[in-house]
This record gives sequence, structure tokens and C-alpha cells, in this order.
Amino acid sequence: MLFDFGPKSSVLLVFFCQAVVFSGLLLQKGIKNQNNASKWLSLFVFLGCLYIAPFMLGYANWYSQKIYREILFFIPFQQLFLIGPVLYLYAQSLLDQSFRFSKNQWIHFIPALLYTGYSLIVFITDKLILSDYYFYADGRDKDFDLWYQIAGWLSMVFYLILSLQYYTKYKKIAFETVSFANSVLFKWIQHFFIAFLALLILRILYFILNPEWGEFGSKFWYYLCFSILFYFIALSGYSNTVKSSVPIRKLSPDTPNKPSNKQNSGESIIPNIENGKAALEKLMLLNKLYENPLLTLSDVATHMETHPKAISNLINQGFQMNFNDFVNHYRIEAVIEKMKSGEQNTKTLLGIALECGFNSKATFNRAFKKNTSLSPKEFLVKLS
Repeated sequence: MLFDFGPKSSVLLVFFCQAVVFSGLLLQKGIKNQNNASKWLSLFVFLGCLYIAPFMLGYANWYSQKIYREILFFIPFQQLFLIGPVLYLYAQSLLDQSFRFSKNQWIHFIPALLYTGYSLIVFITDKLILSDYYFYADGRDKDFDLWYQIAGWLSMVFYLILSLQYYTKYKKIAFETVSFANSVLFKWIQHFFIAFLALLILRILYFILNPEWGEFGSKFWYYLCFSILFYFIALSGYSNTVKSSVPIRKLSPDTPNKPSNKQNSGESIIPNIENGKAALEKLMLLNKLYENPLLTLSDVATHMETHPKAISNLINQGFQMNFNDFVNHYRIEAVIEKMKSGEQNTKTLLGIALECGFNSKATFNRAFKKNTSLSPKEFLVKLS
């Protein structure tokens, strides 16, 4: 098979092969661990492979040979209407263990299916019905038509916005429902979104600087940058394929955990804010619930024999905090008490923090500074 191993085609081939490998590894990992997020990411990475394929093969002189040119013409390699929806479904499956692909989700694939149908019509017309090209009379690949490139770019922008909104919702629910929110924020996915945003910005800048979408021109530099950023996405995605510990639906403040009869009837043992605050403070101090590093809003609601939403509202309105900050406040107070009693002389600060419910040094330092405006070491100096 013809493949001209020039500098440009060879460089893109390296990235193409690496992406194919990562796509296969992610799919294998997703099947083995029954992790839907890995499967969606595998498809996302594979779509990136297809995206650079026409230019990699073009620089390898495929467009100069009829048999290879027709492969590039009639196979829709650049699935621009598919990349965005797959990104969005990946974000949902990563951040919500309870997420399952349903019939309603097919609506996201309608544009991609329509474009596939259009590509099929082009193939049947130009190859099976007419003796001469009709759609390809101009000799230019339909994947690079101006309308399709712009519509595809807008589709990816739209689904990036949806993904960011979903992640924002996830963060909010995490801070409102668990006391270990910083440990399950998937901060790496923020870099993932930034890299994808960079790809979109790069594309629009290239359009402004070189609007000839159907010509190769200086596009190599764009596709090289695309390959580098996409390689980062594939690598970081593979190294961070873990299941979410905070399913959005299951830990939503609106969802009760093992409701009692009072919960089912809509009753609450919290008659007013002040009484509720006093009861909650007593519970936290006497039972030392904050020492549980995996404490959730539902756990507290179970102790209070009420609905998680009632506890959430009580903390928001009565203490002007979210659940995560509320619990961390008690943990910091417990750490300070241990510092004042001199336990830091026989234990490490991290050891003290872990005893009080923190599950990492970074989370402890962040929470301590937020509550005291000082780092733990600065507080010790001030204390001494």
C-alpha cells in the first residue's frame, strides 16, 4: 500500500498510532472493569484518530492516487457531529456512576447520523449511479466543506459548554452532600476541558488566518498542535480512568437515604432554624461524626431522622456554609484543640488531621487556611 513517509506524514503517523493504542487500551480497561466512562473515552480518542487521518494520509500522497483518493472521499473520517456528544456522554458517565445510556440520548446523535446518510448518498450517486462524479466534480473532500467545518465546530462548542455545566453541577452537589468533596472533584478533567477548548480556539484562529478549509496549505501546523493536545487528552484520560465516588443522582440533597416513617410522611424533627442548629451542633460534638472521613449528608440525616434536604437547608441557612465546609469546620476545631494540648509533639500534623476526619494532607492544609487564614505551621508558630 502506498504511503509516502515524508516528515509531515511520519510525524502525524506517530500520533495517530499512539492514539489508536490508547483507544484500544481504554476500551479493554472499560470492558474489564465494566467502566462506561473508559468506553466513551475510548470512542472519543478513536474519533481523534479519524480526525487527523485524512491529513496524515494526504501528506502521504493518498490524494494523488485514484483508488486511495476515493477511500478518503467516500469515508467520512472527520466525524465533527459525533465528537461533541461523545465528550458530553463521557463527562456524564465519569461523574455519575448511576448514569446509563438511554433512548433519549440518541437525540445527540441525530446530526451525525444525518451526515452519515448524506455521505452514503454521495457514495451511491457518484460511484453506483452516475458514470462521472457529481458531488465530487470539484475534486475536493466533502469533509472539508465550509458549512460542515463551521457546523461541526459549533457542535463541539455547544457540547463543551454542556459538559462544563454538568461538571459545575457535580462540584456543587459534591460540596453539598459529602465531607470529602476535594478528593472526588476529578480536577484532571478540568485540564481535559481546557485542552479541548484550546483545540476549538486553535481551529477558529486558523480559520481566520487561513480560511481555505479545503486546501492543505499550512494546515500541517494546526494538525500537529491538534495531535499534541489530543495526545495529552488520551494520556491523561487513560491514567485517570477511575470510577466516581460521588454519583450525582444518588447523593443529590433531594434524595433521601433509607427514609423513616417521618421522612415518608414529610415530617421533620427540625421545628425552626435555631433549634435545628442546636440539635445539629450537639450531634456533631457528642457523636464526633466529623471523624468519619467518608461522612455524607445522608449519614447526618439518618442520625437526625429527617430528610437530607432538610439538613442541607439547615446548614445553608443556619450556618451559611455548604456541607463540606460545615464538617471541615468541626475537623479544624478538633485539630486546633489537639494542637493546644500539645499532641503535635508526639504526632505529625498529618496524623492529627487524619484522626480528625481529613483524608489527605492537601485537603487538610486547604481547609485549615480557609478557616484560620493561616497554614498549620504558621498557626503553630503563632500558638507558641
